[in-house]
Amino acid sequence: MQFEEATAYILNKLSSELPAHLTYHCLAHTQDVVRSARQIGVAEGIGEYDMKLLLTAAYYHDAGFLKGAAGHEEESCRMAEEALPGFGYSADDIKQVCGMIMATQIPQNPQNLLEQIIADADLDYLGRDDFFTIGNTLFDELAFFGVIKTEDEWNALQVRFLEKHHFFTYTAITSRQQKKEENLELVKQKLP
Repeated sequence: MQFEEATAYILNKLSSELPAHLTYHCLAHTQDVVRSARQIGVAEGIGEYDMKLLLTAAYYHDAGFLKGAAGHEEESCRMAEEALPGFGYSADDIKQVCGMIMATQIPQNPQNLLEQIIADADLDYLGRDDFFTIGNTLFDELAFFGVIKTEDEWNALQVRFLEKHHFFTYTAITSRQQKKEENLELVKQKLP
């Protein structure tokens, strides 16, 4: 498995080909998910091989945005299935990577520990101090697509999302849940 080459390949595509209007689903988000996945993976005690598969999935999980927002998880899997065999990933490796990519689809439904880790890493910011900074980039992106029009709509959407969301791993629950609840209360205070 040529992990460094496989991830450099997709990073290059993301950095050169993602449209500028993707202010949330951008290279910075991918890098954030990779960092979070690594931290959670280490804390959850996964092995070196599983870590490479996890991080591969983190690098590829939003690659489908290169083709469009609708069905981007499936497109991300297709891109992984096309690219990863050339980097020495086995069919089983790719199946696991695609399972992790699909685990980031909302509503999240991870089926094993690696899928739980990437699901938590993808939404790690919900329980962090930079919640509002990152949230503003998602607001801008959703507004660009016409999904939301006002800040009140955005805050109502965030409240619904935060109330339905839950972390899966022990690590994320113990390190992010309390701050997520605090962020939820701050958003609620903004509602009219």
